[in-house]
Amino acid sequence: MDGASDRANDEGDRTDPNGKRGTRADGLERHRTDGVRNSLWSWPEAKSPLVVMRNYVVIVLARISPSLRLKNRLLSWIGVTVGTGVSWGLESTPDVFWPERITVGDDAIVGYDATLLCHEFLQDEYRLGDVVIEDRAMIGAGAVVLPGVTVGEEARVAANSLVTEDVPPRTTVAGVPAEVVSRVAAGEAGVAAAEAGDE
Repeated sequence: MDGASDRANDEGDRTDPNGKRGTRADGLERHRTDGVRNSLWSWPEAKSPLVVMRNYVVIVLARISPSLRLKNRLLSWIGVTVGTGVSWGLESTPDVFWPERITVGDDAIVGYDATLLCHEFLQDEYRLGDVVIEDRAMIGAGAVVLPGVTVGEEARVAANSLVTEDVPPRTTVAGVPAEVVSRVAAGEAGVAAAEAGDE
């Protein structure tokens, strides 16, 4: 899906003018909130309550639906960019406030009870960032992907991992926070895919 790759490329590689690599948080939109309470109390000013209620109902239906086609249609309807052949496991959850900031590439898998978040409500501000799951990437059961993260093409996120930084293509990450546990060279990935097709 060209859209997932284009969106990831638009985000840039988060390097500053001196060539130093930044963090995921450096690329997030920051919105200060007023008042004595934490920023979550400001959510009705950040997003229409009616839109959030609609998103919530649609996401609940998608979470429990066994039909992958229906899940993809429902989530597309609330703004998620869904590629061809995407598979959402039962109970998987896209961001309820900003689902339109999520792109899931062709043949990607979002596993059982995985969560894709595009927002962080903090004490004095909330932050927003796109989540991009590129083609054929896999998000394991119970994993959480934080705002501003791109999971590269054919990358794998192990179950119950917390993804706080971008995952390079053909890389497997695991843990809290997720760290690289293995990499596959581009040529090896093509050979493995060809062998799988022969079976």
